Formats: sequence, C-alpha cells, structure tokens
Amino acid sequence: MKLLVGLGNPGAKYENTRHNAGFIALDEILATRGQQWEGQKWNALIAKLDIFGERCLLLKPQTYMNLSGKSVSPAMTFYKIPPEDVYVIYD
Repeated sequence: MKLLVGLGNPGAKYENTRHNAGFIALDEILATRGQQWEGQKWNALIAKLDIFGERCLLLKPQTYMNLSGKSVSPAMTFYKIPPEDVYVIYD
C-alpha cells in the first residue's frame, strides 16, 4: 500500500491558497474518480483507492502543516507502510 499525504492548513484563511496545494490535489484525485472522503482517523480525512493498480491510502491531515506528523506516523504504523512508500504533496 502507498500513502499519499496532502498537506495544507485548516480554516477559511488558507482555503484556496498555495499553502493548501496538497489538500486541493487529493480532493481533485477523489473528485475525478467520483469518490469522496470515507471518514476521519488519526485527525485526518482518509480514503482508499487504486491508482495504476496500486492500493493507496489518501490522507488529508486536519492539522497545520508543521503538525502533520501526528496524522502521518500513526497511519504508517497501522498499515505498516515504509517511508519509501509515502508520497507527500505540498506547496
């Protein structure tokens, strides 16, 4: 499994700014596939889908960027995802 992390900052202040490029990218990936966020876990929105035959967990931390590790680390541990299978989208 691959982990795709979209970084951004919560709140209206950052909503459509470059600081939310990671949030926007993951939202677009889901929208183009007709999917939605499945729920929330580890203080992040999560969804699972296949991309080019690879199972992926999409993770949209609901923390500020500098605290995103509080969502990413538990997801990696739970799914046993090694660092080389983590992809981070940011501005």
